[in-house]
Amino acid sequence: MGQSVLLGSLQVERLSSIPRVTYDEPLPRWGLALKRAVDLALGSVALALASPLMLAVAVAIRLDSSGPVFYRAPRVGRRGVVFICYKFRTMCPDADRTKAELRSRNEREGAFFKLADDPRMTRLGRWLRRYSFDELPQLWNVLRGDMSLVGPRPHPLDDVVRYEFGDLRRLNCIPGITGLWQVTARNDPSFRRCVSLDLEYITRWSPFLDFQILAKTFPAVLRGSGR
Repeated sequence: MGQSVLLGSLQVERLSSIPRVTYDEPLPRWGLALKRAVDLALGSVALALASPLMLAVAVAIRLDSSGPVFYRAPRVGRRGVVFICYKFRTMCPDADRTKAELRSRNEREGAFFKLADDPRMTRLGRWLRRYSFDELPQLWNVLRGDMSLVGPRPHPLDDVVRYEFGDLRRLNCIPGITGLWQVTARNDPSFRRCVSLDLEYITRWSPFLDFQILAKTFPAVLRGSGR
């Protein structure tokens, strides 16, 4: 049986282990329409421009290790809706099955899970993650409407079930490929810091803030600060 609680304008109904969220929309209607229009316009251009690079990455993955080119994984998005997130595969094909065994070695705090020297990573995968090339297929998620160019990162289901109650407020916004956390504290191990920046983004959102974050994303990618 589901449980429902109310926190301000955010209502959370927990069905099994996955939260479902309903709330008063934090962004104005015109803002949502504008954000979607920008996602479609810039996302289409970015996907077209990135296509040659994506083809090269796909061929490199095939040559580097056995397994599929793409990694398809369920992620929790806006209002707790689960969707399939697309990335280039950077780990061995059975990585999800061995994640639970590595939890005790987690180098992040709270609901985050990250290992700097993850034994599941392929040789090419380390390089793809360093420069965030593994994220390029998420442009397809943007065109589908699952994600936005800018917003809180979508987390795996097994991380979301570890949220504290107040963390669910970050589901108040459609998730993004990049965001305030990525350009401010990408390698900060604190989940509390991540949530704080996500909520700051939701509170402060404006088209100008989105463009600021996009402009800061490119230097961050070129520095190779991803893990």
